[in-house]
Amino acid sequence: MLTPWAADLRRFADLPNTVCKLSGMVTEAAPGAWRTEDLKPYADTVLEAFGPRRLLFGSDWPVCTLEAGYREVVRIADHLTEGLSPTERQSVFHFNATRVYRLGPPRSA
Repeated sequence: MLTPWAADLRRFADLPNTVCKLSGMVTEAAPGAWRTEDLKPYADTVLEAFGPRRLLFGSDWPVCTLEAGYREVVRIADHLTEGLSPTERQSVFHFNATRVYRLGPPRSA
């Protein structure tokens, strides 16, 4: 199952104008039968394909609550990205979303 998905994902990653959101993993895993380590190959694949500058954390809340609470989803993503440097993790968990979604300080009227 990982192989065809990973090949397709890498084709998207080859496009310079694409990013990937690290989300939805707990709701796509086998209901009630997954462990965090079961998700690692998928997280590693997106990290390898897109790199920390083109990957951003997101959740599929409230759908994720069918399998895990929001805090657990964040804890899982934190665990799956623990091999990144502090700067890379800041990119995944904050700066990339700010850049991609063009978020910034509120503009004055």
